[in-house]
Amino acid sequence: MMSRSEQRHGHPLAWGFTLIEVLVVVVILAILAAIVLPAFAGTTDEARKAAFIKQLKIFADAAEMYTAMTGEYLEDSSTGVVPQGFESYIRVESWTRPTPIGGRWDAERYDNGITSGVGVHFQGGTYPGDEYMLDIDRRIDDNSLATGAYRQLQDQTRYYYIIAE
Repeated sequence: MMSRSEQRHGHPLAWGFTLIEVLVVVVILAILAAIVLPAFAGTTDEARKAAFIKQLKIFADAAEMYTAMTGEYLEDSSTGVVPQGFESYIRVESWTRPTPIGGRWDAERYDNGITSGVGVHFQGGTYPGDEYMLDIDRRIDDNSLATGAYRQLQDQTRYYYIIAE
């Protein structure tokens, strides 16, 4: 009596899949990947925005606490450098590394049309685009980068949470 493999392939050692069976599986996996991967890419982008918003709020709250405790606004600092005296209000390593959306953290004082603010400066780095930044504004403010507490400053590469006008 012939085994099923012998009936199918004519030889008892011819175990395995045919080329057509393998190709069908590859095509099915490619279709599934094409459906699933864009969904994961969007999730990663959403996570970066959420992390940026969370850190921005932490830094803005810390800047307001600094002002309440010292009676002064944060010093203007170079991009990526912690303002003098702010070290005890934040985690320094969170300020000195790039933001979750690119760019670097920065503090402004009496510059770019505001009295005090903290935010991101895309200085020579990858800029995610106006629509991306507007989406962040929609989530935390008034849906306008020209008004409200979160806005684009006069220098087109800076987006800040305003502590004081």
